[in-house]
Amino acid sequence: MPMHNPPHPGEALREDVLPALGMTEAEFAKHLEYPIERLAAVLRCCNPINTDLAQCLELAGLGKASLWLAEQAAHDLWQSQQPGQHF
Repeated sequence: MPMHNPPHPGEALREDVLPALGMTEAEFAKHLEYPIERLAAVLRCCNPINTDLAQCLELAGLGKASLWLAEQAAHDLWQSQQPGQHF
């Protein structure tokens, strides 16, 4: 079964998690003890969720690190399979 454009996990953080927590990006970064600049790039879907951030999310009770990394991998794989993508 073909995969259909999985969203960047930063989108889920921005659109679902932040509003549910009632936090700003800066408050969320402080809560996670994660650099705001790096978090902001993930929330804008410019940078991937890395193992450090995935671990912070798990420690904050926001799902397993392996799930966040799997979502990132699914997004990256789909993107790499699109025509015109060369690495």
